[in-house]
Amino acid sequence: MKRIEGKVNPFINKRRGTLIISLDFELYWGMQDQLSFKDYKNQSEEAPEKVVESILDCFHSHRIHATWAVVGFMYYNTFKELCSEFPAKLPNYQNADLSPYRYIDSIRHEKDRREFHFSPSLIQEIAKGEGQEIGTHTFSHYYCLEEGQTKEAFEEDLKKALEVMKRSGHYPRSIVFPRNQLNEEYIKLSKRKGITSYRGTEKSWIYDLKTGEYKRYLKRALRLVDAYINLTGHNTYSLKKSEADMPINIPSSRFLRPVNPRLKKFESLRLQRIKDDLIHAAIHGEVYHLWWHPHNFNMNLTENIQFLNQILTTFSSLREEYGMRSLNMNEIQMEFEESRGIYDETDLLEEMDVKYN
Repeated sequence: MKRIEGKVNPFINKRRGTLIISLDFELYWGMQDQLSFKDYKNQSEEAPEKVVESILDCFHSHRIHATWAVVGFMYYNTFKELCSEFPAKLPNYQNADLSPYRYIDSIRHEKDRREFHFSPSLIQEIAKGEGQEIGTHTFSHYYCLEEGQTKEAFEEDLKKALEVMKRSGHYPRSIVFPRNQLNEEYIKLSKRKGITSYRGTEKSWIYDLKTGEYKRYLKRALRLVDAYINLTGHNTYSLKKSEADMPINIPSSRFLRPVNPRLKKFESLRLQRIKDDLIHAAIHGEVYHLWWHPHNFNMNLTENIQFLNQILTTFSSLREEYGMRSLNMNEIQMEFEESRGIYDETDLLEEMDVKYN
């Protein structure tokens, strides 16, 4: 197996901190129940290509590895092409507005929506970047905890996602579940499909979707405050032997909220919150997992990239001072497994071939 530069055994005390970045790459998919396409497009000051290129340039400048969890729908070129390859079983959400298939039926003949729904060439451009992993965000932005969906429908969805990705030369090992809806049964199913890691949520109850819907607005408010003031701790952690079951949970630590002009006077607090998290991870040799959606940068792209650059400048300083490193989800999972003596590169490729065929 190829060695990851600066690899540190995660089981020894003197380990270095690790920055993990994952992005939920979905364009408009998953937004149709929250925002009309017209409003989404009007709020998009920059084309998706410009946003992604700007993020990639920032990553390249700071030598950042990242996982891009891609919705399978985005691999197609047209709605007609996509409609010819629907999974054998579709989710039947009780809330019909959640279904992208219902949405597709209403707009499939419109031609001016392509750049906000499909982008196979942009996915390939991301994949060329140093340390950029292409993971899966399911085929249809599948919701694993919604009423009406089933295990059988999820399995067909994931099967189709892996199929279309394989055609493009991508063999995803990491999954990010849409809206962080974690279903233990589906996590186990993902393992049987060759997935080896997933992004869990922070440990605090305010990030737990199962706590109860009546607390939803309270939790949302507290998450907002937590982005500026330390309510839940740094949310850094170490991978432990007790977490060795596959897929490995690589929990998030912080959602990178986009710049909000109405909260401009508090931006220094938000930045310091993340810097403090990074410093804590570097000093204690722990993992810090930052995530967001590229479309969060659609508005105020310059300001958002500047904010990201400040974060990564801090990381670069910690790399020099403490030896902190940047890994994507697959890299840290492979390091974890290699430390336990599980894989060499030949075994891994053989297993992937079995899983995807």
